[in-house]
Amino acid sequence: MDASGPQDLPSGVVAPFDQNDPSFIADPYPVFAALRARGEVHWHDGMGLAVAVSHAASSAVLRHRSLGRLWTDAKPLEEFASFNLLHRNSLLENEGATHARLRRLVSAAFGRGHVERLRPRIAELADRLVDGLVERVRADGSADLLEHVAGPLPVEVIAELLGVPHSERSLLQPWSNAIVKMYEHGLAEDKRAAAERAAREFVAYLREVVALRRRQPGDDLVSDLVAVTDSDGARLSEDELVATAVLLLMAGHEATVNVIGNGVLALVGHRDQWERLVADPGLLETAVEELIRYDSPLQLFERTATRRVEIAGHVVEEGAKIAALLGAAARDPEVFERPDEFDVGRTPNQHLGFGMGIHYCLGAPLARIEVQAAVDALRRKLPGMELAAEPRRREEFVIRGLHELPLGAG
Repeated sequence: MDASGPQDLPSGVVAPFDQNDPSFIADPYPVFAALRARGEVHWHDGMGLAVAVSHAASSAVLRHRSLGRLWTDAKPLEEFASFNLLHRNSLLENEGATHARLRRLVSAAFGRGHVERLRPRIAELADRLVDGLVERVRADGSADLLEHVAGPLPVEVIAELLGVPHSERSLLQPWSNAIVKMYEHGLAEDKRAAAERAAREFVAYLREVVALRRRQPGDDLVSDLVAVTDSDGARLSEDELVATAVLLLMAGHEATVNVIGNGVLALVGHRDQWERLVADPGLLETAVEELIRYDSPLQLFERTATRRVEIAGHVVEEGAKIAALLGAAARDPEVFERPDEFDVGRTPNQHLGFGMGIHYCLGAPLARIEVQAAVDALRRKLPGMELAAEPRRREEFVIRGLHELPLGAG
């Protein structure tokens, strides 16, 4: 295919896709397969960027050192001061020396045993939350997995990591949900305003947390982020520290809640695979990877060219954008045997769900522990789980997930 512009797909849909079309959002994978058959990279006029749909091209987008996350402030500037502050100072949105310094400092703090310290606590949380789900199922005949398990588990874990008191944890999820809406294309003005309001409140809250940890350090990640120093004695600035905490919540919460939601939907829709997992807990590790691959919680990851770059024959000029379509890469038959099949024992499984290269997700080990704990608790406590009603999918494309997933006991 000539990757310079859109073409018609055999289905009659104007290529490459309409990211606001409910039928596409419900199941984008046939469109992705048609696109892959016609070329590895396609221009998307609506989003104003190229999209890579093969595994090889998406990997190249994620790895290429001349494709970066170059932050452009949301405008008007006076209306998005807090949202822009969080992203200007974020590990995810910086490159070069700034990114290296931030990643070195954050990795040093994150690597001080925090993930392993939380492993038993995560298992306890998952068990308690699934117990609550089972109680609601027994009382009412059904219960929403998102409300009772998938939503609260990552919030509780990140709150434990950051040392947020129990009485204040209910603030975190609404802030995260509002802020990540800004990553969608063509967002309505009221949701843009809600994102800035949430960012402003979150920044103010975390400044108070940082000030408290400076006075009274604890056994939590914020205390370590406050204390960590680089080889030259430099520390994270307060803005960088606040941005790091917000990134951990947004990335950690949004990814984990949607891996659990999308993944459990896949499990109940593939009864043989669920029964296989119930019978053999030794499959839990490979099952988690397949949940991430089969229905990716993050469908699109943008990069900007710092100089002229060529990806799979498509030229990206300096300053132009290209995105890796992670959901499309995850179904590439060049890499995955029977890519549209759901297989909890799949190995190898070279999905790109946690990124690649210098932006590989620091929280990947934590996310894997959370998803495994949730699925294991469901396997033990609700082995007969089934859909109690049709799930309701979120309207967004970039962050792929569900509003609710009603489960019954079977």
